[in-house]
Amino acid sequence: MIYHCYLPDVPAAEPDEDTITAWALAAGAGDPAAQVAFIRATQRQTYRFLLHLTNANDAEDLCQETYLRAVRALPAFAGRSSARTWLLAIARRVVVDHIRAAVRRPRVAPSAYAAEAEASSGGASSLEDAVVVRQLLRGLPLERREAFVATQLLGLSYAEAAQVCGCPVGTIRSRVARARIDLVAAFHDRNDPPRWLEATS
Repeated sequence: MIYHCYLPDVPAAEPDEDTITAWALAAGAGDPAAQVAFIRATQRQTYRFLLHLTNANDAEDLCQETYLRAVRALPAFAGRSSARTWLLAIARRVVVDHIRAAVRRPRVAPSAYAAEAEASSGGASSLEDAVVVRQLLRGLPLERREAFVATQLLGLSYAEAAQVCGCPVGTIRSRVARARIDLVAAFHDRNDPPRWLEATS
């Protein structure tokens, strides 16, 4: 089965966390309609998370792998965390495995379409800012990048991000703060940083 992870012409569904988790639990119990609903409700954010941690050429394949792993693991999902944080934790492991396997592979620049999609989805104030922020994010250590993306771009709470990244909440706060300092400093070398980047949270 192929999981289409980025559907720009389809409006993003916005069900609440409890609904998404209920779908995941039902899917794990063998409900195929719930599985489809769970995938559709989470695929856009999962793809965006992966896009920030890797690049446009790899994100689609890694999204496919994330859902392959998630579907296999759904019968064991017990709902102790939200299904969204559970899924993003799987996505993070997929990225780590990919980096380990391809550590010597040359990096490929992300496509302009991916940057435009990021800009239109919120966060950066303009397409130019989105492209620059994306370039700067790629210069951060992975642990800071994933914490920053999860909390500042995807809107996860620090507690949810801690579950995704498998570390204490205080560690997430520290990584986000350091990432913000690094990004603002790097942005100043090129341009004035966007206001949302300098804001503290």
